[in-house]
Amino acid sequence: MAATTTAARKNAVAANGTKEAEPLLATAPDPQPGLREYLEVKRAALLAKREAQEAAQFTETQKLRARTKAEERSGVRRIRIRHHQILSDSPLDFAGYDLGPASPEIQLGVLSSCLTHVFLIQAADLRIPLDSLEVEVQADQHPRAGQPGFEDVPIYPHNISYTVHITSPAGKDRIRELHETVERKCPIYNLLINPQSVTGRVVLTGSPEEI
Repeated sequence: MAATTTAARKNAVAANGTKEAEPLLATAPDPQPGLREYLEVKRAALLAKREAQEAAQFTETQKLRARTKAEERSGVRRIRIRHHQILSDSPLDFAGYDLGPASPEIQLGVLSSCLTHVFLIQAADLRIPLDSLEVEVQADQHPRAGQPGFEDVPIYPHNISYTVHITSPAGKDRIRELHETVERKCPIYNLLINPQSVTGRVVLTGSPEEI
């Protein structure tokens, strides 16, 4: 561990031009458990990533992609993102097998995951120690939304709220600073609170015709 710390200090000097006031762990393939040590690993990776981005002078927007196919006979939705797969399914009472969460539940999971990750990133960047972190997200969705008598009820999850459970020796002012920074920089949080433009088209398989 001592050699790792020494290497990380050298990396910090190269990245910032000045010596870090606190020890910094280099990125390791198998970091020790515990968020405080992980945040040191995360900070080293963050500094290295920033340095690489600045050196490469990235100016182009990245294209993100996801693709979902309904499996034959079961209707299970297999979401493919890069080399990863996520199953989305309906509950047993809606012609499903309950093999995975429904899409609205995945959306809440995506928000909780993104908030958790950005809390980790910003805690590492701001050098705010965390011992534990958990983000719970909840929302309302009425089963009869949009049906007669419920036309004014949103068909989408609404009244979204989140609660962050943190264990940290940091003071309230530092935790407040962390929270405010996360809300400014969390991509999915800002995606949901700001109006978006979504376009779509339908293409018939084996035909150039577009509907």
